[in-house]
Amino acid sequence: MSWGYYETLEINRNATDADIKKAYRRLALKFHPSKNREPGSVEKFIQLGEAYDVLSDPRKKATYDKFGEVGLKSGVPAEFGGAEAWSSKYVYHGNPDKTFRLFFGGDNPFADFYTDESPLQLCSLQPEVVKTQDAPIERDLHLSLNDLFHGCIKKIKISRRVMNEDGHTSSIKDKILTIEVKPGWTEGTRIIFSKEGDQGPNCIPADIVFIVRQKSHPLFRRQRNDLIYKTKISLEMALTGFSMDVQTLDGRLLSIPVNDIVHPTYEKVVTGEGMPLPQDPSQRGNLVIAFDVQFPVKLSAESKHLIKYALGLQYG
Repeated sequence: MSWGYYETLEINRNATDADIKKAYRRLALKFHPSKNREPGSVEKFIQLGEAYDVLSDPRKKATYDKFGEVGLKSGVPAEFGGAEAWSSKYVYHGNPDKTFRLFFGGDNPFADFYTDESPLQLCSLQPEVVKTQDAPIERDLHLSLNDLFHGCIKKIKISRRVMNEDGHTSSIKDKILTIEVKPGWTEGTRIIFSKEGDQGPNCIPADIVFIVRQKSHPLFRRQRNDLIYKTKISLEMALTGFSMDVQTLDGRLLSIPVNDIVHPTYEKVVTGEGMPLPQDPSQRGNLVIAFDVQFPVKLSAESKHLIKYALGLQYG
């Protein structure tokens, strides 16, 4: 039968409780990671913690002495254990620093080794791990032109891995992220939720980034802060002038007179009827009306004569 816990503490099976404490004190101070940086010291310190946790407890020690480590960790049936037996399955809590602090009662155990008054900084009992953050998780956020004009609230449910209280296991949990869309936001606007990605023991959760993608609109095309409205008109309207109605994104009906001659590159600009400016939503871009002049497919001789006459009068 192996007596590994005794070997770990460098004592024999006949060691007294005082011998066990003395051995643990000597070895725990020797291999504590705050003063021993040699390879394997962390693993040794963990082994010392478990060995002392078992041998310092009379019930655990009695079970270990009689049934060995297998019996201790598998659980000994009550009919074999007797009054001093630890009959349930033994599992070390896995925190040697907890064992260390309980043993020394919170006092500075290194007082014998240090004479200055500077505070002792105990390092991590696990090998030092440099945590790195995962790459950002990017998702498109599709918004209508009306959403970007008025602003709105969007709630998005995500599922992510979250560490449990034990610090070792994790579970999947849902979370609602709330995005307050501001009037005037543009295509490509990035909304960042810091460290809302999957959690892990040795990593910094990734940022979740939503990127605004603008949906197409049946009437308007956006050009930065301006709204482009394209409409078809006849040649007669282009030459003689007209009035047109345009319903805005906020439900108003604009009656817009067009008195100039509309040529292929002509645009009617209505100031202040475009998109809100992101930096100041009280200000707006412009509404730009672009015209598609529809020429007649065929003209009668009389119509041609009248056009020539009219143009001749105008330009003669």
